Amino acid sequence: MRTEQEIARSWSGLFNGQDLNDQILDQAEDLIGALRPESPLRHRLDAELAELRQKVT
Repeated sequence: MRTEQEIARSWSGLFNGQDLNDQILDQAEDLIGALRPESPLRHRLDAELAELRQKVT
């Protein structure tokens, strides 16, 4: 199981200088899924992902 710090680092790297596409958004969803349901980081990243999805569509 990955730590929240590792997931946060992976999240930042995922969106660093890349164009958004479905594959990146799916990877972001996988990162969120690796977090505990009650994790504040999970809630923050979930909100960020929702905003990013709106930008893509």
